Amino acid sequence: MKISVIVPAHNEQSFISEGLSCIKNASQFTEHEVEIIVVLNRCTDQTEKIAREFGAIITHEDSKNLSLIRNAGVRASSGDVIVTVDADSQLHPHFLRIIIEKLNQNYIGGGTLIFPERWSLGIILSASTLIPYALKYRVSAGAFWTTRESFEAIGGFNPEYVTIEDVDFALRLKAYGKTKQKKWGTAWTAPLITSCRKFDQFGDWHLIRDRKFLKKVFSGKDQEVANQYWYDQRPS
Repeated sequence: MKISVIVPAHNEQSFISEGLSCIKNASQFTEHEVEIIVVLNRCTDQTEKIAREFGAIITHEDSKNLSLIRNAGVRASSGDVIVTVDADSQLHPHFLRIIIEKLNQNYIGGGTLIFPERWSLGIILSASTLIPYALKYRVSAGAFWTTRESFEAIGGFNPEYVTIEDVDFALRLKAYGKTKQKKWGTAWTAPLITSCRKFDQFGDWHLIRDRKFLKKVFSGKDQEVANQYWYDQRPS
């Protein structure tokens, strides 16, 4: 069995070394082969150079659409198991080992627990604004994992979504799992650490101050918000 880890990257030179180091470290705790695919998205910095130094497979997708970016990474991969993780996030050392165990225990796939790299009252209260959405959708996120067979069966990520493509993917994968009598899983004991760069840029309280923002994000179709918050945030 081979594991493919897909990493979308738009000018990620400040974060990608640590992210790829964590993937390499996690690969030491599983007996299976692990490949890393970095999907370069309009990069003008040292992201590609750094990725190549880690032995990553390089592919390109320049659209401002994470569904297309992630799907391009999967097409360039050859693993039996697909994992997607953002370049500014750090996999737990035992994440890959744990998800293989879960896939062998009748799970269709899933996500993981997410922790920020730092805490503040503003971040805690801002995160609380996501609780209604978490209760509504009841899926975990962060680093998604499933088999290639299941990924292809549901058609991968849906390009109609420029935001919450991950939530849409999770919901469809979970529904597909039910048709196969398989469960949705969360790697609770292998939390993902994600950067707080959005809080660093917009402020720890920004989700509290702008209550309409999350509604726009969870519409999934607001390209202006997507560009402002994700696709145009680093020099391109």
